[in-house]
Amino acid sequence: MDIKPIRTKTDYRATLREIETLMTAKAGSPEGDRLDVLVTLVEAYERVHFPMDLPDPIEAIKFVMEQRGLTPKDLEPAIGRMNRVYEVLNRTRPLTLAMIRHLHDDFGIPAASLIKQTA
Repeated sequence: MDIKPIRTKTDYRATLREIETLMTAKAGSPEGDRLDVLVTLVEAYERVHFPMDLPDPIEAIKFVMEQRGLTPKDLEPAIGRMNRVYEVLNRTRPLTLAMIRHLHDDFGIPAASLIKQTA
């Protein structure tokens, strides 16, 4: 198995092309093993060269609401009364530490997303 690190954009593109040709490889076969190794190399390269930024805290909350079919009323236990929920969702009131803890504990929103500073 002739595999080398991905160091350049050219290496990256070539590896992606090779991965495309191996997508139908059976798991456990030599081609499947090669695919696994190449995908791992691409993931490592992308982590360094194309880092994913955390979402904005309010966008993270809205995403969870949309995915779970939640309404602003459902956020009251974590944020406070309805007017406070709307203030947070409309970005006129910042999240407090207590709100962040409740949103993380009650809804599983990553704390790192909730504490991210907005521009």
